[in-house]
Amino acid sequence: MKTTKKFGTLVLGILLSFLSFDSVFGQQTASFPEYNFNPFIINSAYAGLLPNTEATASNTGFSTFEGSPRNFNLSFHSPLNDGKVGLGAGFVRDEIGVTTNTKFFAAYSYKIFFDFQDNRPYWQIYQPGVLSFGITAGVNQFQDNLLELGIADDPNFSENINATVPTIGVGFLFNHARFFAGASAPNILGDRLSNRDDLNLSNPVYGYFGYRFYTTIFEKMMIKPNVLLKYENGAPLQVDMNLSASFQNRFEIGAGYRTTSSINLLAGVYLVKNFRLIYNYNIAVKDSPLGNTHGIVLSCRFGQGYSSGG
Repeated sequence: MKTTKKFGTLVLGILLSFLSFDSVFGQQTASFPEYNFNPFIINSAYAGLLPNTEATASNTGFSTFEGSPRNFNLSFHSPLNDGKVGLGAGFVRDEIGVTTNTKFFAAYSYKIFFDFQDNRPYWQIYQPGVLSFGITAGVNQFQDNLLELGIADDPNFSENINATVPTIGVGFLFNHARFFAGASAPNILGDRLSNRDDLNLSNPVYGYFGYRFYTTIFEKMMIKPNVLLKYENGAPLQVDMNLSASFQNRFEIGAGYRTTSSINLLAGVYLVKNFRLIYNYNIAVKDSPLGNTHGIVLSCRFGQGYSSGG
């Protein structure tokens, strides 16, 4: 059994290492719960959108397949100046095969409010109309431990690769009580500031939009369909189609489909007024070699917390 696992890790490591020279060098896309319940992780314009500071930690990728993707995120953001400004910061660590990508970033957002209203339940606290612009600055540390693969007589695997890449990203978000849409590019400079000349880092672009339905049958239930698009040069367009339902911010359920890899399921509960816990399970499809994974997302909102919604 151990021999089989080691062989699987070797094959996965070789495949991903070849891809890293021409692609994003281990960069992954946030899973459904991460961006659905913490859009800040992919879009800096979300910083400060809520009326109180929110901190979120997520850990995804618990799988029986050795070397399969693992992701850990830790972030917080807060409104300032009556909500016109938002500040935040985050830490992201991706591991897959022998490749590790660690990212630190800080974010700033500025908001323009619109003077119109829309009927919505009292437990929803999103601003009725706001256009937010965001910018991030950070650094990515890439590590590719190619020597662990034990491949001799191949110059592509003759040394470990360590690269430090400063990053600048931009994003915008329009949020209404019912409709929201945004776009972001977390690394508009690509590999221009890298300390190595042999990297070819692309700049993924995300599009994110959705709608909030407040049902009349169940007075205090919100249904939220949403779509995440990811475009990256040299890769097929990735589309995440998701649907979640919130019952007065007491518990949530959801499901989604990612065109390139998986079916996603989640369930969540609100623990007292300040904490939310989400569990997700991703079912691999299309003969993916990575297997099924699952993870958790824990959020803490200060002040009135989740008792007022949002």
